[in-house]
Formats: sequence, C-alpha cells, structure tokens
Amino acid sequence: MSHRFTGWLGSAAVLAALVALWWTASNAGWVSRVFLPTPEATLASLAEGLNLRGSGSGELLVFTIATVRRMLEGWLLASLFGVLLGAAIGISPAVRAWVQPTLEFIRPLPASALLPLAISIFGLNPGMVLFVVAFGAMWPVLLATVHGFAAIEPRLAEVARCLQMPRAAFVWKIGLPNAMPDILAGMRLSMTISLIVAVVGEMIASQSGLGQAILLAARAFRASELFAGIVLLGLIGFASNALLALAEKKLLRWQHP
Repeated sequence: MSHRFTGWLGSAAVLAALVALWWTASNAGWVSRVFLPTPEATLASLAEGLNLRGSGSGELLVFTIATVRRMLEGWLLASLFGVLLGAAIGISPAVRAWVQPTLEFIRPLPASALLPLAISIFGLNPGMVLFVVAFGAMWPVLLATVHGFAAIEPRLAEVARCLQMPRAAFVWKIGLPNAMPDILAGMRLSMTISLIVAVVGEMIASQSGLGQAILLAARAFRASELFAGIVLLGLIGFASNALLALAEKKLLRWQHP
C-alpha cells in the first residue's frame, strides 16, 4: 500500500509540475496565447463546452459522446473479430505457418493510410470511420490471441486428444483461459488505437466528434477550445485504460493467489 501511495504521489507531482510549467509559459509570454492558452482559459472552455455551469453550449459534450461511442463500437468489433480470427489461426500450427507471413505484411499498415481507400468504398459516412477504427484496432487483439493459443502447453493438447475432446471444447475450456492474459493485454492496446483512429477519422472524414472539434478550433485559432479537446482526449484515454486494467486484474485474479 505504501509503495502504491508513493507511486500515485509521484505521478501527481509530475502532473502538477507540467501544469505549473504550462501556466508559467503562457502567463510569462514565452509562447503567444494565440497558440498556448492559459490553464484557466482552457478550463473555462472545458466547463462551457461540457455545460458544467449550466450556462454553456454543451457542444463539446455532444462531440465527446460521439467520439466515445465510435471508439467503443470500433473496439468491440475489433475485439470480437480479433479473438475469433486469432483463435482460428492460433489453434492450428499449419494455419499459423500459412497465414503468419500475410499477417506480418498487413499488420504494419497504418489504419489512417487506409482512410482514402475506405472513403472510395464506403463514402463519407459514419460506417466508413467505424470500419477503419475496427480494422486498425483489431491487430493487437488478433496477434495477442494467436500468441496465446500458440503458447498452449503441448501436453494439454495431448491430454485433450487422448480424451477425444472436441475442438470447440478444447478452444473454450483450455485455449481461451490460457490465452486470456495475452488477449486482455491486446484489448488494452486496442482501446488506445481505437481512440486515436476514431479522432483521425473524424478529422479526415468530417464526422461529428472531438477530432472535428479540435480541427475546427485549430483552423479558427481558438486555442483554449483546442486544448480543451486535447485534455478531454487525454481523460478519455486515461479512464478507459484504468477501467480495462481494473477488469484485467479482476478477471486474472487467479494468477495472483
């Protein structure tokens, strides 16, 4: 407990130092406020955009909800298809040998580079952004699942064959529990990627969300609104990662008796 408290205290100190540096740079004129607003102005824009005082527009809240929904939908689709495809590939050494080179060829492709192709196929609509988010976020889950299934103890597979266990039962009762630590780690990374790709997709495809709000604020030189959007993205990423870390700890509590 003492070590954890020390870690939290150190993190808070680093965050406070960064905010203090930000406040000093903006108030002392090191950087023009056109490009670097004060923390107070950013918080005011954040409060107004989220309508925390009851007198704001609430527009930023609408954009935030749209981005979070797009991120979660893409992440859920990526997790589903990543686990299904990863299990199908990882359970068979022969299939892994055939498919691995193709996976290694496609995996490095940045999802944002596929946006022009997706636009030409689906057009400028929310479905196009959702497809790109799901595609970009699928790879960490897919590769983690393949690795988890490939690492199954060979003696377990031999026992399953001796017991004439059906393939589906082997995947469900042995494969998934064995691969679960890798799958959950891949899902945490996938969540971060889904947020990044969702924001980039909103910027390029002009879809409602924080990405579009940040882009419009930058073009209009509304620095406080731009920074408010960036702060919100950081908070979304932090909160989603913390929730997944908590879920991972609960689901894998059997690893730490």
